[in-house]
Amino acid sequence: MTQTKDDAEVLWGDVLGLLAAQQIAPSVLAMLRSCAAREFDGQTLTIATSMGFAQRKIQQQAKLIEGCLEMAAFQHVDLAVALEKDALSEPIETNSTLSEEELGHLARKVSPQATPIQRNIMPTSAVTHATQQVSRDFLPDIDAIEDSRLTFDRFIAGEENMLAYDAAKQVANGENTNYNPLFIYGKSGLGKTHLLRAIQNYIVLNDPTRLCVYRTAAEFVEEYRVAWNDKSATARSIFSNNYQNIDVLIIDDVQNMRTAAGSISFFFDTFNALMARGKQIVCAADRSPLQLGMGDSKFDERVTSRMDSGASVPIQVPDYELKLNLINAFYERMKQDAERDHIPGLEGSIPDDMRKLMAERSGTNIRVIEGFVHTCLLEAGRRQKRGESLGREDVIRLATAKWPAGQKTITVEHIQKAVEGYYDISHADLVGSKRNKELMEPRHVGIWLTRELTENTLADIGKKFGGRSHATVKHSIAWVDGSRKEDRLFHDRVETLKDGISSSE
Repeated sequence: MTQTKDDAEVLWGDVLGLLAAQQIAPSVLAMLRSCAAREFDGQTLTIATSMGFAQRKIQQQAKLIEGCLEMAAFQHVDLAVALEKDALSEPIETNSTLSEEELGHLARKVSPQATPIQRNIMPTSAVTHATQQVSRDFLPDIDAIEDSRLTFDRFIAGEENMLAYDAAKQVANGENTNYNPLFIYGKSGLGKTHLLRAIQNYIVLNDPTRLCVYRTAAEFVEEYRVAWNDKSATARSIFSNNYQNIDVLIIDDVQNMRTAAGSISFFFDTFNALMARGKQIVCAADRSPLQLGMGDSKFDERVTSRMDSGASVPIQVPDYELKLNLINAFYERMKQDAERDHIPGLEGSIPDDMRKLMAERSGTNIRVIEGFVHTCLLEAGRRQKRGESLGREDVIRLATAKWPAGQKTITVEHIQKAVEGYYDISHADLVGSKRNKELMEPRHVGIWLTRELTENTLADIGKKFGGRSHATVKHSIAWVDGSRKEDRLFHDRVETLKDGISSSE
């Protein structure tokens, strides 16, 4: 018996009626009603949606929907959910095609351990649309995102990270297309991943029509490796299938891709293709795009300049004021979370003066600072049970445990002494105003090494080098970055100095 689209629409209408009687959540029912019935061949009902978010919710309700399908059709019927591409979007050109056999293999490869409803996401009758669909691995975990604490509301903004914070928010709400690509860089533990996850979480929860994919560089490289080693389809064909419908691509820890030439090449091609279609790219690394090309890196100038073609914004280490704001915010949130979730051990209080001491004694890694606050709050709870309060000695002891005094601390003075000895110049010449050619290199190098090896802000570095301005310090850093890339001998000199300072007693 030949089935028609009308048969599919009638059957789907009956299923929706049965689902409504099951008292399914109104939001889920509304999402199901937005799906269009496409085909019923007597065994499989195919419905279509343009939202990966909707597909995810349908998968969560798989058993209930299949039960209603069987009731409506008086027989077992499989459900296939197709993701239909927006008519305005164009596929990424990869100069390669997939045969019907390869498409069938790819459809099976996407999720070999899938449930029955998932295995029918790309049924044989719809396999010609495979290049218009996205792997379920790319669909967000809604439950995890709804529970995530990596949101803009929970990000503590200050002067050192405000530019990155504002740029991330504008990317998330789609307000400003000038932040494309957006490249956020800074040392580990300063909040880069928090901002990238906040972008993804905001988009998934507030604008599910935009498909947002977050990947670390390590995950991206591994996916590329697996695809490249597949014998039945080319890596580019597989990646095209996964990436062609992405609206916002987020790659974290880009520096970890530095030695993977093949994946860098594919990343560059994907980058260009998505940018050409007006899609958003967001990247983060522990160094600037220019610095990514230094040394033995496989990033060449065309890649680094492309990543630097939009907005490259740094996150600097927090000063005392931001650290105090962070400590106060972490403290208040931990108290609120403990009360709401009935978490024992966090009933104690930390006085304002002790929090100020915590800011003075803490390091600059924000993740470690958060752990420090939690430790202090636990100690305050233990003290409170004994009728005592958290004191100065307690804070100093706990801070020393987090940031041991015995660890080697590199100071600006230590770096300046090493540079002066290496270049055989006086301290007065290093920090003075003379602009002799023989003094400019050591001065630039000293400033660059201070930025690399200490937690000083650019303003602090300027003060230590004769009261130089923020712009002058940035110029020195940029000069060294550029010279290291262009002059291998200079690069080796700087690395020798850096290694000597780091390893000296």
